[in-house]
Amino acid sequence: QVHLVESGGGSVQAGGALRLSCQVSGNTDSKCMGWFRQAPGKGREEVARIMRSNERTYGDAVKGRFTISQDSAKNFLYLDMNSLEPEDTAMYFCAASSYGYRCEFGVWGQGTQVTVSS
Repeated sequence: QVHLVESGGGSVQAGGALRLSCQVSGNTDSKCMGWFRQAPGKGREEVARIMRSNERTYGDAVKGRFTISQDSAKNFLYLDMNSLEPEDTAMYFCAASSYGYRCEFGVWGQGTQVTVSS
């Protein structure tokens, strides 16, 4: 079973940057990993995902501003966030697929809060 722990959240002014980290332990042979976010009163939104093949996809709201990456040992998942906007304020969650053969997010971290002020 994969265990995920996020860190790196905080408060920043609009236009600033943050790097979120997700420490990955346990069975790390997931088909995919990703970052999601949820703002108060809104549903969960996929921010970015990275496949085992290293293929990456991004949500429309963050394309060109956010970058998802992993270290070579796949012990950490990162989300580099630039040009942050107040609309990026949310709880951010790291997620991993429960399976090695298909991408289905079933393992979640506890979340880290990102607050962007104008």
